[in-house]
Amino acid sequence: MTKSLTDFSGLNFDEGEVILIDKTLGVTSFNVVYKIRKKIKVKKVGHAGTLDPFATGLLIICTGKKTKSITDFQEQNKTYTGVITLGKKTPSMDTETEFIEENSIDDVTLDKIEEVRKSFLGKQLQKPPMYSAVKHKGKALYKYARKGIEVVREPREIEINSFSITKIALPDVHFEINCSKGTYLRVIADDFGDRLGCGAYLSELRRTKIGAYSVDDAFTIEEFVEVIDELPVLN
Repeated sequence: MTKSLTDFSGLNFDEGEVILIDKTLGVTSFNVVYKIRKKIKVKKVGHAGTLDPFATGLLIICTGKKTKSITDFQEQNKTYTGVITLGKKTPSMDTETEFIEENSIDDVTLDKIEEVRKSFLGKQLQKPPMYSAVKHKGKALYKYARKGIEVVREPREIEINSFSITKIALPDVHFEINCSKGTYLRVIADDFGDRLGCGAYLSELRRTKIGAYSVDDAFTIEEFVEVIDELPVLN
């Protein structure tokens, strides 16, 4: 179900539909699912890959029998745009927590940024951050992190297919990355700063693509609700 479709009369959410949503800032992925489930009155609704509240962009929502396809969507490569801010570090590696370190960026040059960018390309091991939904003994890691508990995490293989620097306005480095399933962009930002020797955190993030699906074809949750309200079968 994308913006390119003009006839919604044939929708059957029980049988299964794929809905593209452009998640807004500050909203959780769970909240998007909850709002859609409540609106379409279908029990089986799920999303194919969480976006943090501070991130925006593409969420693929599956309903009814299409929820069986969620794993297939999760396996596809993702494209993100965002901003890495140099010179500061946070425990969560993004804007969720307070700054714990501040360093000079006087020695950072365009050549060094380019050298570091290239170092991320290809397959590599990445350790999931403590501020994540990865489970340890049945509990999400971020719940341990908020109590100041550090848990040993095993690194996982990821792949950065492409990594472009789209703009540099220090301390901000704007980027676009295409990567494999399970890649944490917060960790990329943190590692980027460490490799430059000044620290960094992820200050903005937007998911623009999941496989062949683009956020350009997505509804905001408000637009989706408006479309559904116009369908007599659901009113």
